[in-house]
Amino acid sequence: MITLSAMQRKQNALVSAFDRLFDKATRKLNIEVTAEEKTEATQQFSERFNDALRLVDAIQLDAFPEAALERMETAIDGLSPAQIAGYLAYGPLALQLQELQRRIALRAAQEKLLEHVINQADTTYGGN
Repeated sequence: MITLSAMQRKQNALVSAFDRLFDKATRKLNIEVTAEEKTEATQQFSERFNDALRLVDAIQLDAFPEAALERMETAIDGLSPAQIAGYLAYGPLALQLQELQRRIALRAAQEKLLEHVINQADTTYGGN
């Protein structure tokens, strides 16, 4: 018998929520998806949100609340074709903006570290 760790159960709660919402979205779009395509989509979700999946072990989430999932499903039902097109258009942009934010944050951290080292050097070696 295979038992899942608490972290795996929590991560599975997120993946299960994704699967349920994915199914709802495919019905909304009236498209057929093979089991292989759904598995690939789930893997892409897991890879894209790996950091979030690793963070769920810090919270007490064994399953998504049913009411929250129902609200998300209702939101999917209420999407207009224009809103769906908007999601498709800004999804890739959002990913690029996240990467840009990471780069900016890294650059700011490097500059702060350099400033800290320079300030230490000034006091350690007599300064200006």
